[in-house]
Amino acid sequence: MKDGADLDRLAGLLGVEPFYHDIWGNRREIGPATKRDLVQAMGFPAGTPEEAADSLFRLRERDWRRMLRPVFVLGESDAVEIDFTVPDRTGPAGITWTLSEEFGDVHWGEQPLSGLPAIGEETFDDVRYTRHRLTLPEALPQGYHRLAIQLNVADSVVHEGAACVIVAPESCLSPDELAGGDGWSWGMGVQLYALRSAANWGIGDYADAGSAAEQAAAMGAGVLGLNPLHALFPADPNHNSPYSPSNRGFLNTLFIDVAGLPELAESPEARSLIESADFQAQLQAAREAPLVNYGAVADLKMPVLDLVFKSARESTGPRRDAFLLFQREMDEPLVRQSVFDALHEHFFKGEGKWAWQDWPEAYRDPRSEAVERFAEENADRVEFFQWLQFVADDQLADAAHRAHRAGMPIGFYRDLAVANHPGGAAAWSAQDVIVQGANVGSPPDMFSPDGQNWGLAPLSPLGLVETAYETFIQSLRANMRHAGAIRIDHVMALQHLFWIPSRPDHEGGAYVAYPMRDLVRIIALESRRNRCLVIGEDLGTVPEGFRPAMQKAGILSYRVLYFERGPDKGFIAPEHYPRDSLVSVTTHDLPTLKGWWNGHDIRIRAELGQYSEPGALDSELAERRTDRERLLSSMRWSGVVPQETGSETLTAELAGAIHGYLARTPGRILMVQVEDMVGEIDQPNLPGTVHQHPNWQRKLPVAIGTIPESPIARAIVQAIDREHGRG
Repeated sequence: MKDGADLDRLAGLLGVEPFYHDIWGNRREIGPATKRDLVQAMGFPAGTPEEAADSLFRLRERDWRRMLRPVFVLGESDAVEIDFTVPDRTGPAGITWTLSEEFGDVHWGEQPLSGLPAIGEETFDDVRYTRHRLTLPEALPQGYHRLAIQLNVADSVVHEGAACVIVAPESCLSPDELAGGDGWSWGMGVQLYALRSAANWGIGDYADAGSAAEQAAAMGAGVLGLNPLHALFPADPNHNSPYSPSNRGFLNTLFIDVAGLPELAESPEARSLIESADFQAQLQAAREAPLVNYGAVADLKMPVLDLVFKSARESTGPRRDAFLLFQREMDEPLVRQSVFDALHEHFFKGEGKWAWQDWPEAYRDPRSEAVERFAEENADRVEFFQWLQFVADDQLADAAHRAHRAGMPIGFYRDLAVANHPGGAAAWSAQDVIVQGANVGSPPDMFSPDGQNWGLAPLSPLGLVETAYETFIQSLRANMRHAGAIRIDHVMALQHLFWIPSRPDHEGGAYVAYPMRDLVRIIALESRRNRCLVIGEDLGTVPEGFRPAMQKAGILSYRVLYFERGPDKGFIAPEHYPRDSLVSVTTHDLPTLKGWWNGHDIRIRAELGQYSEPGALDSELAERRTDRERLLSSMRWSGVVPQETGSETLTAELAGAIHGYLARTPGRILMVQVEDMVGEIDQPNLPGTVHQHPNWQRKLPVAIGTIPESPIARAIVQAIDREHGRG
């Protein structure tokens, strides 16, 4: 009995929830095998009862033997109460504390230990430890501060500790504070790779982001939504999912506008290569292709970037100075990212070893002598990847400036993926925080009877605390950079996330809890520091009480028309949408409006064999026809369309009216997908497929500059303007 109790207690302390309710309402108990798998993924052996008992002891012992836990996250109005632990001592004892504020002020004080009664005690190896609570007299400003405490006995320091103290505001920046007026905006959502222009090299780039923002602003939009811009894998451009990044803290360098580089003028070799007939033929083919050919784009861009960099690194002047400043600002994380990219290129292209877990063991540790030696011997290549990040950041900044100059009050809306790829730079760099023995996914449901495994590496709740949330903070800052809003994908991960053991033949997954209160407060702090709105993608199974907590924190909900239904499956009226929300007809993972209206997504899934039961396809198509009528019924009742409006054809006027229906909601932001503005039928991504469908490859059928000329785009803008008094 005790053996199982030790495992249960260990799992509980590490956040493994003992049960969950599935989509059918059934309670699913988490078995011992899953608990063992997940606690071992977090670094605590539990293969035998003895191992579980020892791991439990080590976890509890560490918590009591150290004076301070690594981090305390407080609300701005909270009392600054700090729990600390000291060993038993003889003679009068006192503590000395020093608090260094982030921006320079230092406070200190002394207090006899006898004036701080114990609030808990434990004994390890015959040493008694007591826990006390210290209330600091200072009212701390928002920010990241440093606390040090010493235990003094007979004028000697016998125990000491240090911690980060984070003081955060109660809520994120609001649309009113950012945009002024009533805080309402509408925006155009784009997949950057899908943008067409006469100048790009077969894939949308950072310059195209600026152009799209200008076009959207001219139509009256206040925000341009972008798919995740996270760093992928330069050595393998065919790993192209923006939601499976190498590192959420850096940028995708394949989006660099090579022709727009000022350094290009200083590289005759690069210009000569570009001007060659063979290069121009390949460039034209890449531009005209209906799908993004990531390999072909990389084959065009990387040789030119190599040549430009060789010239740039020999030059002097403001541009070189800006690069050196960027290196200092990004510091060690940039070095790690660039060393990883150089190593990944070396082992993947040279030896066919893609994941860092397959590299020779000496290179799996970013702090090893082998890695240090590689970085020294390949310093030019490492600096090349640093330079690529500099260029990408500079071009994104310029695009953001163009958006604001065009009149956008919010500017770019960036997307933060739920996690990193286990074989990528972030997982290699932060192995104490990013878990290797489990993947992120979702439990079984009616669409996925076996659940979904997204192939991403979760953050360790314990690792986050032990590192004072450094990795999490860096990801937030990186994605708020050059943005007026971020969307946090699968925001329920702030409370808990479904983990699936990596080993074959596992017995299922479980939810793992996260320190939600701390994470939400850090988000609020970074939101205000970076003047960035926060939207939480809360589609799917939302835990009870989660949305009210997000509302209190100023994180906007994410409401999609297709899912906003009543108990009878009818579409809810606009006035019933929450005010603190972003509203949209669809997303990148769902059918476009035209595809939904025509049942195109259903037919595509049928072609892929996803409706194997007799009559299933006809049943789905019939339900979709009913859904169209349900939507029109709600629109007629709301007065958005005339009573006689039919559902046979999605006209430009009807597409406009559907967006006008959403513009009537009290939601603070209305996002319009560019695919819907130009009448695209295929969605950017079809979940549940990889190679069976051209995910993340489809280009728009028109160039950026002609988007406003689309009859559907005009109808949508006119409908929005009518609802907001601009028509």
